[in-house]
Amino acid sequence: MARAALGLGSARALALLAVASVALLPLVSSDDGYGHCEGVVRGWADSSTGREKDGDKLSLKDLLFFLHIPRTGGRTYFHCFLKKLYTNAQECPRSYDKLRFDPSHPDCKLVVSHDDYSLTSKLPRERTSVVTILRNPVDRVFSTYEFSVEVAARFLVHKNLTSAKLMSTRLLTKSRAVSTLDIWPWKYLVPWMREDLFARRDARGGDKVPSSKKVNAYDVEDMVMPLHQYINDPVAHEIIHNGATFQITGLTNNSYFDGAHEVRHCVRQHPDLGRIVLEVAKNRLDQMLYVGLTEDHEESARLFAHMVGAQVLSQSGTLNLDLKEDLRTENDSHPSMVEPEDEETNEHLNSTHGWQSTEALNSTSDEQGKGNMTVGKLMEAYETCIAKLRKSQSNRRKISLKKVEEANFSKEEHLMLKAQQSGVGQHRLLAEQKGWTEIICSDGTCSPWMVVMLGLGITAIIALVSFAVTTRRRTSKLKV
Repeated sequence: MARAALGLGSARALALLAVASVALLPLVSSDDGYGHCEGVVRGWADSSTGREKDGDKLSLKDLLFFLHIPRTGGRTYFHCFLKKLYTNAQECPRSYDKLRFDPSHPDCKLVVSHDDYSLTSKLPRERTSVVTILRNPVDRVFSTYEFSVEVAARFLVHKNLTSAKLMSTRLLTKSRAVSTLDIWPWKYLVPWMREDLFARRDARGGDKVPSSKKVNAYDVEDMVMPLHQYINDPVAHEIIHNGATFQITGLTNNSYFDGAHEVRHCVRQHPDLGRIVLEVAKNRLDQMLYVGLTEDHEESARLFAHMVGAQVLSQSGTLNLDLKEDLRTENDSHPSMVEPEDEETNEHLNSTHGWQSTEALNSTSDEQGKGNMTVGKLMEAYETCIAKLRKSQSNRRKISLKKVEEANFSKEEHLMLKAQQSGVGQHRLLAEQKGWTEIICSDGTCSPWMVVMLGLGITAIIALVSFAVTTRRRTSKLKV
C-alpha cells in the first residue's frame, strides 16, 4: 500500500515538476551556439544519470538528506518530524548555510538544507537517502515573493539602510546563529528586496501610509516592489524561474557543480534543451526515498511518518525520545539565537554546536512525557507541533509587515489574484476564438452576403473531405 501511495505521489510530483520546468521558459529558441549548448547539456545529463544506481529505493540508508525546496512547507517537516526523530547530536551541524561538517562522521545522520542536489557529491552517496517536497510552481512564486517582503520589512525598524546593515552585521558577529542572509536563496532575494523597500520609503518621505482605501497587496508600488516587477526582474529569472527543477538537478547558482552556470545558461538560451534537464529531474525524483506534495499536506505527512519515520525509529532501536513541544521552535529559534526583536536572524536555524553532549536535546516537558516513540505518537506530536508553528508564523508575519501595512498578504487575496489571472487567460482565448467572426461581422451586425459566402465555403470544404475519404477507401479495397 505504501508503495502504491508513493507511486501516486511521485506521479503527481512529476506532473508538478513538468509544469514548473515548462511554464516559465520562453517559447522560442535562438540558433546561436545551439550545437555547443546541446553538447554541454547532454554531456552533463549523461554524467548525472550515470551516477545513479539501482537499489532498494524505499529503504532508509545511514544518512538522510532532506533537500528543502524553499516555500514548500519544509520547515514543518524539519521542526515537527525530523527534530523529533533525530537528536541534536545526530543532526549534521550548520548544514543549512553551506557544508560545514564532516559527512563521514558516524554520528552525522541528518542533513537538512536548501543546498541543491549537487550537495550529494560531498556526501557518501551509497549511504545517503534523499527526500524532498514539491509545490505548485505558481503558488511557490507567490510565497517566495511574500517571504522576501516579510523578511526584508523587518529591517525597516532602522532609520536607514546603512544602519540596518551595520546592526545585522554586529548581531551576527556576536552570535553563533545562522541568519536568513546566510542561506540560499534568501541571501540574494532578501537584500535585493531590502534595498528596494528603503528606497521606496525614502521616496515617499518616511513610514507614512499613503491611503486607507482597498488596494491590491501585490501591487502597492509606492511601498513595495510589485509582484509583476519582482518576477520579471533578472534576479528572479536567475533564482526563482524553474527553481525547483534546477534545485533537484543541482544546477542552481548555489551549486557545487562548476559547470552549473553554463548548463543553466544554455537551457535558458535554447529552451527545448530544458527537456533534457527535466528528464534528469524526473529520474532524481524516482530515485528518492520520499517525495511529498505541499497541496496534499495531510496525506504526504502520513506517508512520511509511515515510510521515513518508521524506518528511522526502527534503525534507532525504537529510540527513547521525548515527545516534546519544543516551544523554541515556534520562532524557528535555537538556543544560540539572538533575541526575538532582531527577528531578521530568526530563520532556518540548524545545530551550531556539532557533536556535543545530549543536554542540547531541547527536552521540555509536556503532557505526554517520555516513552517509546511510535508512528502513531509521532503523528500526534506532529499535529500539535504544526498547529503551534502555523500560529507563530502568522503572528510573526503580522509583526514583520507593520511598516508596510498595505502589503498585508492574505490567502483570500492570493486566490483572488490567481483567479483574475486565470480570467485574463480565458478572455484572451475567447478573443482568439471570436477573431474569425470579427472578419465578417462588425459592430454586432453581419452582412447577409458574407454569411452566404461563409456557408458555401464550409460546404465546399466538407465535400472535398468526403471525396478524399471515399477515394482512399476505394483504393484500399483495390489493394486488398
